[in-house]
Amino acid sequence: MTRLFPRSLTGQIALLVAVALFVAQAINFGLLVRERQNARFAQVIVPTVTRLIDAAERLGTPINPRPDTPAGADRRDGRDRDGRDGRRQARGGRVDFVPANPIPAELGRRADIERDLRRGLTDGGVQVGQVIAVVRPIDPNRPLLKRMDPARADRMRRLGAELMIAVELPGKGWLSLSSAWPRSERALIWQLLAQTLILYIVVLVPVLWAGHRIARPLRKLAAAASAFHPNDDADPVEESGPSDVRAVIAAYNSLSTRVTAMLDEKDRMLGAIGHDLRTPLAALRVRIESVEDEEDRARMADTIDEMNHTLDDILSLARLGRPSEPATDVDLSALIDAVVEDFRDLDQDVTFEEAPRLRMHLRPTLMRRAVRNLIENAVKYGGGATEVRLRSDERHVRIEVCDRGPGIPPEKLEKVFDPFTRLEESRNRETGGAGLGLALARAIVRDASGEIGLANREGGGLVATITLPRS
Repeated sequence: MTRLFPRSLTGQIALLVAVALFVAQAINFGLLVRERQNARFAQVIVPTVTRLIDAAERLGTPINPRPDTPAGADRRDGRDRDGRDGRRQARGGRVDFVPANPIPAELGRRADIERDLRRGLTDGGVQVGQVIAVVRPIDPNRPLLKRMDPARADRMRRLGAELMIAVELPGKGWLSLSSAWPRSERALIWQLLAQTLILYIVVLVPVLWAGHRIARPLRKLAAAASAFHPNDDADPVEESGPSDVRAVIAAYNSLSTRVTAMLDEKDRMLGAIGHDLRTPLAALRVRIESVEDEEDRARMADTIDEMNHTLDDILSLARLGRPSEPATDVDLSALIDAVVEDFRDLDQDVTFEEAPRLRMHLRPTLMRRAVRNLIENAVKYGGGATEVRLRSDERHVRIEVCDRGPGIPPEKLEKVFDPFTRLEESRNRETGGAGLGLALARAIVRDASGEIGLANREGGGLVATITLPRS
């Protein structure tokens, strides 16, 4: 059901208006049908009841028909009140008196008409038994129509239906009559369908136009907000549509300008901080050369190198939203192999399964750093050989870095990506850095529209997987 519900603003407005129009037309149809039924009762049922009451009054006393009297005749003495032989017609107009029900049983009865007839006859003081009413279509070529009065026959042909009524007078016989029956429901339905169609055209077309006029600038605004990047010199979104929508677009343009200015200021501040910190670190590096104890000098040098490395990670993480390196086409297999080769040069047990050339559009320096951070963690905590694999399918590319270390508790697999988070809390420099490696790797991968995750291996160890979309 949710799939059928429109998601766009224009579609939801149009659906709401269409449903409201449908409900209004349904109520209107019900009221019109009731009005037609009342009018039909006044035009057809009331005159019919009047004729039946008049005919019942004229019949007077019970009739004891003789066996040889033809069916349908008034069998008091074989003659009618005017002294004429044959079938008797009560003086009410087209009301026949017959000894049995003249309506075939297979015809469908109309309970609503029967109810109205019974009520009218009862109100008129006539005691009746069964009341049968049937409405059936009129055959234009029916012979009976040729014997009727031409005006009445023409009227019945135009109305298209005939009302047949049989009323039982207990102990006497049946009153029977037929008259034209207006089939107004069909005409009413077509009339309402035409009205509904006109309403939908008159109302929905302007609504769709107004919704489109509102939705088009909103779609442009949504696209601009999704594609917003502080490093891009994108043009402001065109202010169009109603005044409220233009105000929203103007506010977004102003906001994007302020955000870009704030990020520029942040970059200048980070550059100043990096310069101010590196200068004293360089001075310290020069001064430790005067330390005579070689072991102390080496420890000082390691501390300064670690501070420089942490500073680089912090600045890289802070500037990642505005990288200066453009994305280019890169052979990902060669990039990973080059990173692995750097670790081999440092006598680290890191292997890379040979993979076919795989061209990807990304920022090579940043991606190289993300892969290096994962391999460094595997080498540092894996306690053995590190395996690097490259897998690909039609939609994704996966870089897997596997080790056989102690792994990570399942509840902390996601927490280790938070900046400055370390599983080893002693802050011993021999057991890890500042806790920025995984945070920086995830930021780099997400900047490339990918994702990174950790999972414990069967048999011990950890698998760090970078998943990138195929470009």
